[in-house]
Amino acid sequence: MEPAIHEQDILIVGAGIAGLTTALGLHRLGIRSLVLESSDGLRTTGFALTMWTNAWIALDAVGIGDAVRAKSVTIQDFEVGSLDSSMTSPVQVHGTDFKLGKFESRCVRRTDLLEILERELPQGTIRYSSKIVAIDESGSFKLVHLADGSIFRTKALIGCDGVNSMVAKWLGLQSPVNAARSAIRGFVVYPEGHGFEPKLYAYFGGGVRYGFVPCEEKSIYWFCTFTPSLFKYDENERDPLKMKQFVMSKMGNAQKRVMELVERTELDCISCAPLKFRTPWNILFGNIVKNNVCVAGDALHPMTPDLGQGGCSAVEDGVVLARCLGEALSSSTVKEGDWDCVKMMKGLEKYAKERRWRSFSLVSIAYVVGFLQESDNKVVSFFRKRFLSRFTVEPFVRMADFDCGKLIATSSLT
Repeated sequence: MEPAIHEQDILIVGAGIAGLTTALGLHRLGIRSLVLESSDGLRTTGFALTMWTNAWIALDAVGIGDAVRAKSVTIQDFEVGSLDSSMTSPVQVHGTDFKLGKFESRCVRRTDLLEILERELPQGTIRYSSKIVAIDESGSFKLVHLADGSIFRTKALIGCDGVNSMVAKWLGLQSPVNAARSAIRGFVVYPEGHGFEPKLYAYFGGGVRYGFVPCEEKSIYWFCTFTPSLFKYDENERDPLKMKQFVMSKMGNAQKRVMELVERTELDCISCAPLKFRTPWNILFGNIVKNNVCVAGDALHPMTPDLGQGGCSAVEDGVVLARCLGEALSSSTVKEGDWDCVKMMKGLEKYAKERRWRSFSLVSIAYVVGFLQESDNKVVSFFRKRFLSRFTVEPFVRMADFDCGKLIATSSLT
């Protein structure tokens, strides 16, 4: 007996930041979607992420900006210093010093963001324990096969399924490449309060980039990016104690209380992962949309963390994608063939056009900034120390000075 086929107009793969933001954006426009998530609950990987101006504009567009703000503190200033003994006085920079547009930055716990997104969605929008094993075509529709034997037929398939996206592979996009760098990340809680000012702290030197940022008065997120080959570090090392020892050994002349951040981090709050990115040329010339299938978030533009834009750009993607689909579905200009399928294709093509160059820029600049900030080359180190704000703060602020636009109300798709 053949399995029943479930009908769903818009199917989203992955209940991460991009997937849930897209679903919420569509919901705000009165458009129903279903999110398929392979795990049995919200993803808990990753501790926190810094959300910049562009992310807050997008979060406000889907109506959850204030709810997320309530879980964090405002970051206005930056403290940038060196990990070697040749520079003992960190440079203080204010986020508005670059005279661009509005500036807003906060560090948000990933679970807080995902829980708020989930809470705002109608019950039943997310189908957990739903791992995709195959994607087929059936005329204008896509057939999505799940590991439990279920089959969904959909008019539009949106892949928000991360770096190892099955949807991206179906589109023919190349696999992300290894950046030859890794990141050790940690999250530390101070029950009585940590006492650090609400700043983004960043330090460089010796081939290492270390930094931390308070999420609120009692918790801090920290990170250390480095090139394993320079230190003969085993990329497969999974012992959190050794990760902690490695980071502390590379912190140079950091203040005692900065060292304490790493020292007092619980072992189950430390992780290490190699950094990957999609080549900019693959984003520019590859199929990021084809036959009513597209990708968003890390499935589209995995990038190194050197601009702090991974999560921010995923939220942007969700708003733009929802808006483009909403505009297309409310249009009455297309009246031939399968009406909704043709309309959705127009919407996805517009989304791809809007996001291709933005994604290309973010991935490219993040890679270059990471090289300049982390390089141990003497010439690069000299200019980095001389122009600290240009090498560190300015790229963050400039790339965050972006408005993805608002959602536009449309008629519902039933």
